[in-house]
Amino acid sequence: MDYCLSTHKIFSPHFLPSTVNSRELPSIFSPRLTVKFADRRLISTSTCLNWKVRPAVVVVARAGSSHCEPSSSNSFSLNTPLEPRSAAGKFLSSVFQNQRQLFHVAVAEELKLLADDRDGAVSRMLLSSGSDEASLHRRIAQLKEQECQIAVEDVMYMLIFSKFSEIRVPLVPKLSRCIYNGRLEIGPSKDWELESIHSFEVLEMIREHVSTVIGLRANSSVTDTWATTEIQRLQLGRLYVASILYGYFLKSASLRHYLELCLAVPHHDVHLSRRTSLQLPESSPYRISNLVFGHQSVSSGQKSRKQDQKRGNLRCYVMGFDAETLQRCAKLKSKEAVNLIEKHSCALFGDDKAGLLENDEVILTSFSSLKRLILEAVAFGSFLWDTEEYVNSVFKLNEN
Repeated sequence: MDYCLSTHKIFSPHFLPSTVNSRELPSIFSPRLTVKFADRRLISTSTCLNWKVRPAVVVVARAGSSHCEPSSSNSFSLNTPLEPRSAAGKFLSSVFQNQRQLFHVAVAEELKLLADDRDGAVSRMLLSSGSDEASLHRRIAQLKEQECQIAVEDVMYMLIFSKFSEIRVPLVPKLSRCIYNGRLEIGPSKDWELESIHSFEVLEMIREHVSTVIGLRANSSVTDTWATTEIQRLQLGRLYVASILYGYFLKSASLRHYLELCLAVPHHDVHLSRRTSLQLPESSPYRISNLVFGHQSVSSGQKSRKQDQKRGNLRCYVMGFDAETLQRCAKLKSKEAVNLIEKHSCALFGDDKAGLLENDEVILTSFSSLKRLILEAVAFGSFLWDTEEYVNSVFKLNEN
């Protein structure tokens, strides 16, 4: 049986968020190994690795390929929609493929180098204030800020990619490589791996989200799963971005919930830092309030709150959010996160030449492929939250 999803408002990638101060995270690296990266070469204090970096290799599907070609379990290649643009990104790409055991050490050192570069340019600008060279150093600092922002976005993307590699899930490559004769098929599904990163309560909400946005019940039969539907590429892009935001929201809300359970403090008394959200229209079906409450309004969610609604249950806890709390948890923190979502989605769904979401073609696909995309997007949002917290503890991200 064929199903058809109704089309909604076209996705525009220019509505995206900003940074807040993150709490200091403990180092994830062993203090026993100190590695310095001078001119992007690895030099250990105890042993000289004398390892010269090879050019970053980005493995893509063969020209003329008619389907997605995920990496094998033995060789996880960088078949990502978005290719690194900065020297730091290309360097980490090469380290990931050739010296993966040093990847996280390399990330930490690159972030420190970027922070030092940016801070150094700002210091020189401040020292030159009032001199003849003030305007020159101000311009240098501006260019260095732009350069470092692009580089740190690449670092964040590589960190997110590494998290997917840890669960043996390749990112879906550019959608154009997965479409043949107007039909989109993505395999293998990797549903179990993508669901395994979430707690049981979060997973329940994700399954409800999947059912809501693509119309597939959690207990659907194999026949239903492989049934086909038509959907515009633009609409699919909107669903993907909305699901990234939902994954980010669930990560934020679940950690807030855990904190409140530990502290036994009513949720309305806990202060969260101010954040900036994606500005979706109030009527949009992809707003966080609609994704959380279904067809209910935020006010109806407030009315349904009864005596704090079993604070131990995540779904009841989220349903008890008022509009302000819901917005706080849903809003992104940094400009880098905003840019990363925009660039990744444009690379995945956009036109190969322009890189923009201007293609309104209608594609035929299975509900299985739709589910794969939605689960990947939710995981991407969750990983983005973790990555943003860690990076901000080393390199101060830009707040909107």
